[in-house]
Amino acid sequence: MGPELKKRSRRKAERPAEILDAAYEEFVKHGYAATRLEDVAARAGVTKGTIYFYFDTKERVFEEMVRHKSHAFLPELQAYTRSLTGSYAERLRDLIVFTYAHIAEDRTARETLRFLISEGGRFPGLVDRHNAEFVQPMIQTFQAVIEAGVAAGEFRNTPAAGFTDIVMSPAVLLSLWSLVFGERRQVDMTAFTEASIDLIMNGLRK
Repeated sequence: MGPELKKRSRRKAERPAEILDAAYEEFVKHGYAATRLEDVAARAGVTKGTIYFYFDTKERVFEEMVRHKSHAFLPELQAYTRSLTGSYAERLRDLIVFTYAHIAEDRTARETLRFLISEGGRFPGLVDRHNAEFVQPMIQTFQAVIEAGVAAGEFRNTPAAGFTDIVMSPAVLLSLWSLVFGERRQVDMTAFTEASIDLIMNGLRK
């Protein structure tokens, strides 16, 4: 395969992601109902027919866009988790800071939450997949650290240790505040995270 052919093959492989990135910007700007695939195509620099080559409907574009944007964080989370050292309390603290910053401060995470809230009734299957493929793996990451801390004798085996969705709740609240209030209600992210860590750790520590 010559250099030019390799280049074209690489561009073709990258094109679905480019279309989904363009779709994300259009859906953020206009919402699902008002977004036109013609505008997505123009932003991506392709024809409308090219979009239909990869995605058969607008609904499919939307669903794959949410999955594409959500799943980009999981490799980062997994790599960061593998790098954690120190006591399990220190590992949990570092994991909370890292994850809260992504969920609450990252634009893509906030807009994905907006999509799920506004369009969840139209796409119940997407909500279920998002929970299974993104939310649950994130919760299980926290669960593994907490369970290891319990086994090591650092944490109490409390109801909170068995329901780690609670650990994620403050970050979701921050995202909701940002979506609803925008810049009208500024929250000190560092102070909020420290307060959340204080509550969580005092609930878990022996």
